Amino acid sequence: MSGWFTSFLNCRLCVDGKLVDDQLVVSDDTGLILPRTGYIGGDAVDLEGGIIAPGFLELQTNGLLGFHFTCYENDQQYQAELDKVSKYLVTQGVTGFWATIPTVSSDDFKKILPSLTPRDITDSASLLGAHAEGPYLHPSKKGAHNSNLFAAATLSPETIYGPSASSSKILKLVTLAPELPLTDVLIKDLTQKDIVVSLGHSSASYDQGLAAVHAGATALTHTLNAMAPLHHRDPGLAGLVTSSLIDAGVQSPYFSIIPDGNHLHPSVATMLFRSNPSKCILITDSIELAGLPDGVYSGHAQIPHQQRKRGSRVTIEGTETLVGGCASLAECVRNLMRWSGCDVAQAVRCVTENVAEMMGERTRGRLEAGRRADFVVMDDEGYVLQTWVAGKMVWEKR
Repeated sequence: MSGWFTSFLNCRLCVDGKLVDDQLVVSDDTGLILPRTGYIGGDAVDLEGGIIAPGFLELQTNGLLGFHFTCYENDQQYQAELDKVSKYLVTQGVTGFWATIPTVSSDDFKKILPSLTPRDITDSASLLGAHAEGPYLHPSKKGAHNSNLFAAATLSPETIYGPSASSSKILKLVTLAPELPLTDVLIKDLTQKDIVVSLGHSSASYDQGLAAVHAGATALTHTLNAMAPLHHRDPGLAGLVTSSLIDAGVQSPYFSIIPDGNHLHPSVATMLFRSNPSKCILITDSIELAGLPDGVYSGHAQIPHQQRKRGSRVTIEGTETLVGGCASLAECVRNLMRWSGCDVAQAVRCVTENVAEMMGERTRGRLEAGRRADFVVMDDEGYVLQTWVAGKMVWEKR
């Protein structure tokens, strides 16, 4: 590119869950999106009817390519592994991610979290901070977590996570169980520091969840997985998905789902998505076996058991306990399209705009002037053809 800006023409843009015939204009100097009109000259790229979507944002991933985010030796090793993961993620359309640290010891949290300070990684997905999934969880819904390391909500975040919990500079999101005593105080403590609170690994009732939302929680973590089932008279946390329709004094929380075909039945994933599309978020909950061949693998700090990988499904060896997923975020987008019948813009919204709004991310996640030109070029079937980071193409499907 030789001009000071580049126009992407003959394309459709994903904006607010709709496909809009328009152009995208990107500054070659700053890597930011420019207003779409008022320019003469510059470079031009004809996308021949292709679709431009914001770069995907991965809210919950535990690792990839043999690296689990709890596996810390030293900062140099850890950063090198993060670089490798980030380079791989752009091949799946992901341009930003939050690294999930599931329940580990307090010492491990304090050791790992400083290495997850947000940073841009050249020609790769940006590290956007950390998601602590635990240890404020309920033993009745421990899933693959080590319940021996669970903590009471009366223990302060600083006690558990160390200085990283003093602000939202590193720790961006915490998943907790709202039925633990005094979680309202913990939620208020976290949200006052601009740390987002999500509810999960919980047997909480609808009313307990609603109280947590009133206290400041704004999301549900992998809805219906490690959560009380949706019962017609006792909906549990999943009933909060449409709570604003029932309680005018509360905003329905955002809710993440894992549409990999293992964690949720396609009809249930469709029901949740259709109930509140503007709050639905797709996650992979990927673990370190994502991107590796099928087989049996050793455990790690979170899961002290052998793990069996079969396609996108991973279980604790000898059981049917799901450990996490191995589907890519791009696969999850296509699954939602196929199951629900929604178009690419509606599905993409669940990995871009909805995520950015939930996390208060104002520099990416939408195709609007002033945001980073992190975007993907897609076809109508939801396949990613190109990934662009800061206005530069970093990956193209061959």
